[in-house]
Amino acid sequence: MEKLLLASEGPLSGSKLAAHFQVSRQVVVQDIALLRANGLDILSTNRGYVLQKQKPSCQRVFKVHHTEEQTEEEMNMVVDLGGRFLDVFVYHRAYGLIRTELKARSRHDVAVYLQEISSGKSRELLNITSGYHYHTIEADSEDILDLIQDNLEKRGFLAPLSEYEPIDFWQNNLQQRA
Repeated sequence: MEKLLLASEGPLSGSKLAAHFQVSRQVVVQDIALLRANGLDILSTNRGYVLQKQKPSCQRVFKVHHTEEQTEEEMNMVVDLGGRFLDVFVYHRAYGLIRTELKARSRHDVAVYLQEISSGKSRELLNITSGYHYHTIEADSEDILDLIQDNLEKRGFLAPLSEYEPIDFWQNNLQQRA
């Protein structure tokens, strides 16, 4: 059923799906519920079922430098421009790569993150590398990532790679996770 929905240019009615698979419409409704439970974004319209096709997103890693007090400004700037934080990581001379997911895509997410950090005994990861850290940012286009990069640079948040940082540190990390 997923393949039919993916290949379809428009909505597929429950009756058409039922006829194609030679089952009742109730079976189609149950199968659609199972597909949704497995993470497929299927819309029910008055003309039939539509599989929401994911737009391909673009990603870029930015090395940045700022203080803890500037974190909110940096994060809000990125989400306001349409960026989504996937992670934060540091490259430490002694400890190597230390990474954690961030998952912030709105000012609300930024506020929740800052509240969680401020309410505990933990500190931001940037503190172990004197403010230097990285973010993998996702956006709907390269143009948005370019705009984010320009704004980070204008604000003075972008940082150059140091000589001890391997250029392919992110690729190595992806291979280790695979």
